[in-house]
Amino acid sequence: MKTIPDVVDVDSTLVTGKPEVRVVIDRARAADLGVRVGDIAQALNTLVAGTKVSTFNAGTDQYDVRVRATGEYRTSVEGLKQMIVSSTKVGWVSLDNLVHFEEGTGPSAIDRLNRRRQVTLLANVKPGGSQAAVIQKMDQFRKELNIDPSYSTGLAGRSKELGRAGYYFALAFLLSFVFMYMVLAAQFESFIHPVTILLTLPLAIPFGILSLLMTGQTVNIYSGLGLLLLFGVVKKNAILQIDHTNQLRSRGMERFEAIIRANRDRLRPILMTTIALVAGMLPLTLSTGPGSGTNRSIGVLVVGGQTLCLLLTLLAVPVFYSLFDDLARNRIWSRINLMAHRMFGRVRRRTASAATSLFGLVSKH
Repeated sequence: MKTIPDVVDVDSTLVTGKPEVRVVIDRARAADLGVRVGDIAQALNTLVAGTKVSTFNAGTDQYDVRVRATGEYRTSVEGLKQMIVSSTKVGWVSLDNLVHFEEGTGPSAIDRLNRRRQVTLLANVKPGGSQAAVIQKMDQFRKELNIDPSYSTGLAGRSKELGRAGYYFALAFLLSFVFMYMVLAAQFESFIHPVTILLTLPLAIPFGILSLLMTGQTVNIYSGLGLLLLFGVVKKNAILQIDHTNQLRSRGMERFEAIIRANRDRLRPILMTTIALVAGMLPLTLSTGPGSGTNRSIGVLVVGGQTLCLLLTLLAVPVFYSLFDDLARNRIWSRINLMAHRMFGRVRRRTASAATSLFGLVSKH
């Protein structure tokens, strides 16, 4: 882990080297003498660690009464050998007839997770470093070690939250595409035009990531929120262009002329909203106070992404519209679009009827 360039303050919760005495039970001899393994463990636990047997009251204070062996028997191997344990055959047996002792070293503390022993590796990421890249490198190290199947690895702390955030953001992106398509299909009464609009969103992703790289920012949960905001702004520009194009064509204008006219008419509002958004995000981008690091990730992605992909979307949307309009002239797509028009038209009439009835009821009361 120390070989990763972006990692500092590497540490581990496993601290070994603490002297210890290990008790190894001779199970065959214990069975011959009528001594159970659990009785040996209980005797050692009581005589060495102690067992609470009662409480002692002294005025308003209460103290626990613990029974255990005196210090001279708990601090040496010779003293431990003289401890006795009950037997079902001979009454009492000393431990030196049942066990043998081994001196060694062990961890200073044993941590557990779900009743399994665990060791945690700790580290910090340098400013400007990528936590995701560090996790990927650690996963590579884990594969190279060929760990025994009885061992398992996993993320904890901020690394675990980063993995969960990535999963839920991917789910949020997927659901956002689905819901946007459903709403746009209902508004345009078409299955084709929503695809034309949503094709502009993949163009925004590389420009947003490029703006982060140019300013030295990292991909994190806050830049993910900025990417969702960028989706809404880019999609809005495409809606303005396509909606106005459809209006002009419904008045009898040819497709090419309608596309040119719609782009010229909608250029000003698109530029106005884009400049207003960029100006509103500049304080987040240039801030230096507390919390500026999280604010800057959102501001840089929105400002850089929207600025870089503005010209491309203005040029790409008319091309996509023309290509998919040619596709819509296909016999199969024509039937699908006709079905969509009828379905969404029926939904619109029912919604309007329900809204009129509700308005009349409210007005009457």
